[in-house]
Amino acid sequence: MKYRHIAVATSMLVASAAHAQSSVTLFGLIDTGIVYSSNARVNAANPAAGGGTQWQEFAGNVYTPRWGLRGTEDLGGGLSAVFWLENGFNSTNGTLKNGGDLFGRQAWVGLSSSQYGTLTLGRQYDFMVSYLAPLSATGSGFGGNLAEHPYDNDNLNNDLRLNNSVKFSSASFDGLKVGAMYAFSNEAGQVSNNNAYSAGISYGVGPINLAAAYLQINRNPNAQNASGAVSTGDGDALTTGGLQRMFGLGAQYMFGKSSVGLLWTHTSTESISNLWFGGSTSNGALPGPSNGAGNYLKFDNFEVNGRYFVRPNLSLGASYTYTMASFESSTGNAHPHWNQVMAQADYLFSSRTDVYLEGVYQRVGGGNGISAFDAGVYTLTPATSNQQVVVAVGLKHRF
Repeated sequence: MKYRHIAVATSMLVASAAHAQSSVTLFGLIDTGIVYSSNARVNAANPAAGGGTQWQEFAGNVYTPRWGLRGTEDLGGGLSAVFWLENGFNSTNGTLKNGGDLFGRQAWVGLSSSQYGTLTLGRQYDFMVSYLAPLSATGSGFGGNLAEHPYDNDNLNNDLRLNNSVKFSSASFDGLKVGAMYAFSNEAGQVSNNNAYSAGISYGVGPINLAAAYLQINRNPNAQNASGAVSTGDGDALTTGGLQRMFGLGAQYMFGKSSVGLLWTHTSTESISNLWFGGSTSNGALPGPSNGAGNYLKFDNFEVNGRYFVRPNLSLGASYTYTMASFESSTGNAHPHWNQVMAQADYLFSSRTDVYLEGVYQRVGGGNGISAFDAGVYTLTPATSNQQVVVAVGLKHRF
């Protein structure tokens, strides 16, 4: 009897120790609010149908609602197994985002070394998102979705993910981090048809954070591979067409919890056949051949942002983004430019629950009558003209 008690106690201790060395966490965020939009189109894809004021309940003014599971298992010697599964959903009606994918935001597994860094495989964010976006007002920044640069052309608002990817992010060496990733096309005999690669570098010293990143997506504009690195079936593709490049630089200065930041990003797409608004809703057709042959589009974004904590639970933030673009095609050229101002007030009831008031004013010039270059904020209904005002009040809760 004595030995049986000892055996039971020993097994319980072993089970407790094993449990302590691994963990699985359920996490999530819900962001829902009421939004006012001026000059909203009656038909989102057709500005000629007219428009007017729009009031709507909207999910994800700042951060897209999501839930997920993340976990780690201690393998000893500073090495751990890690995984992340993350679902995006619409909190106004309960439907799935990302084209209905169950874990459309992220789905990956890997190994993490406290000494060297983390190697992961699956559906993941590139280094424009991982290193550069935290210095911006959009994406993981305080302004979130409504502060998105036009069409999220530089992916700082993380509308695009890379499928079939292998990613390495180094540990921090005296504030310096580097990373690289490659995403497979997964197509037989077409290694370069919708494959991608990205790299980035980040450095933090005292209150200063610096970052640079690069992303390239290789595609055949005449034979799209829908199941490659960038899916065209789940609403994640920012454009369709040929070769696409994105790169940028950013800097941020912190004083306490408050911050100021500066960023520049450049993007280009060759043989572009379609341009998506926020990764999901078309803002109008681009003129030119149906396969995009000869069409070329590039963007340059210049952003300044700042956030100041009036009190520990009350912050005021703002950003200004100037975007200039150049579109060339056999049937028409345009050189549109956007001026966009965002302002936000955020009040925290607790570390997990807050309310916000956020507004955006956008004005576009030089669109040459091409409806794709009318004003439009995030995935809200685009404007019938070259300017739009959006105001949102909402509630966010994290769990």
